[in-house]
Amino acid sequence: MAQIKLSKRPKRPRLSLNVMIPNMLTLLALCSGLTAVRFAYEGRWEHATLAILAAAILDALDGRIARLLKGTSKFGAELDSLSDMLSFGVAPALMLYFWSLENIGRFGWILVLLYAVACALRLARFNTAIEDPEPPAWASTFFAGVPAPAAAGLVLLPMIVSFNLFEEYVRRPEVVAVFMVVVSFLMVSSIPTYSFKKVKLRPSLILPLMVAVGLIIASMLSAPWVTLSGIIAAYLISIPLAVRSYRIICRRTGACGPDGSNDDQDGDDTPLDIDLSGDTRP
Repeated sequence: MAQIKLSKRPKRPRLSLNVMIPNMLTLLALCSGLTAVRFAYEGRWEHATLAILAAAILDALDGRIARLLKGTSKFGAELDSLSDMLSFGVAPALMLYFWSLENIGRFGWILVLLYAVACALRLARFNTAIEDPEPPAWASTFFAGVPAPAAAGLVLLPMIVSFNLFEEYVRRPEVVAVFMVVVSFLMVSSIPTYSFKKVKLRPSLILPLMVAVGLIIASMLSAPWVTLSGIIAAYLISIPLAVRSYRIICRRTGACGPDGSNDDQDGDDTPLDIDLSGDTRP
């Protein structure tokens, strides 16, 4: 009888620790976002907000560390999207429902679903865009719409403000409902917002910026909710400034995009940088 030779299974390549570190940070962000839901259910609003803030910080770090350690992977990108959906799409909506919207019954739950669906669509659009082998020229400078972590901060602004003042006003369901609708629209819109990936500074601005960062950190430690409210308000103010900057770049280079018009009209797909030294260069 002929002997049957059993072929050995090919050995799976071992994963580098560099690949695991960013994924660990993403899992920490996921756990932090879900813990915010638990805190909200228990009525511990400040703890819930801090958990969302921790998730946002971890979300900002994991991608940068992955690129720094050369540990980017398709698995990590998918895990990051799932974490963002739960931490910045589901958790903030449930927090606001427990905090205010449950007082208006079914309509409050509809707003929760609206925000969660908008976040899911936003992340799906972003994941589709990053797979484009030839991204448009504006992609490194602007986002199309408000990203999920920023949207979580914007929609939670009434709760954050209420920790210091105006609680009886900002906790009203109609106020929270307006924020939910507006932020949901901003997420799925094509309004250009700064991505802050290609910001360049003049050497003379580096030291003042470090001083400003130190002041922000000191303010966060002494008056966290006032400082956080100011940061979110500053981001909100930056949206019309981003629209203005985008239109200026569009006129200079012809490389438009987030609004769907004249995208890469001149065929130049070189990333655009925001240079605070005084000139905008393609």
